[in-house]
Amino acid sequence: MKKILAIVAVATTLLLTGCSQVGTAASLGSTKITQATVQGSIDAILAAREGVDTSQMQLETGEALNRGQLRFHLLTAILREVGKELKLSVSKAEIDTRRQSILDQVGGADALPSALVGAGIAPNDFDQYIEAISLSDKISQAITAAGVAESEVGTEIQKLVVAKAKELGVTVNPRYGTWDATVADVVATDSANSAVTPSTK
Repeated sequence: MKKILAIVAVATTLLLTGCSQVGTAASLGSTKITQATVQGSIDAILAAREGVDTSQMQLETGEALNRGQLRFHLLTAILREVGKELKLSVSKAEIDTRRQSILDQVGGADALPSALVGAGIAPNDFDQYIEAISLSDKISQAITAAGVAESEVGTEIQKLVVAKAKELGVTVNPRYGTWDATVADVVATDSANSAVTPSTK
């Protein structure tokens, strides 16, 4: 924990550039997130919407949907790396248990499709979503155990995510937006222009 917290205080340079490989949506260090992976999530979400009543939902579309799905895959990858640093992982049994808990919360398997659509989660990414939130919970517990006040846990997780992204280096394909290193997020290119200056590898 001390090691990763120390990273937060270190001034590092993050290369902000479009990925050189045509099929890459983003990369985190040596981890590549392909455009096919992101598109698969988008296609699954759009297909799932056709089967539920979305009239009362505020759903992402177009570029926002593209960014949202890349953000999901990229954040999961970053959380996995933070987890490795802290020797934390999520087992299949833990995912299965949490899946059942979520099913109970939303009202059973029949209600799950609508819940996933409302949350912007592709059905095929449900286990990955559970892994991400479970990792986040475990990281929260580790931070609390290290003596951080509960009111500061969210801020500390954000710091760890930002620091790990800077340590490993993130690149984002310009078609999805721009990587904002200060908050570790994929943002619309226009909204990032005033705060972030992309540089080329």
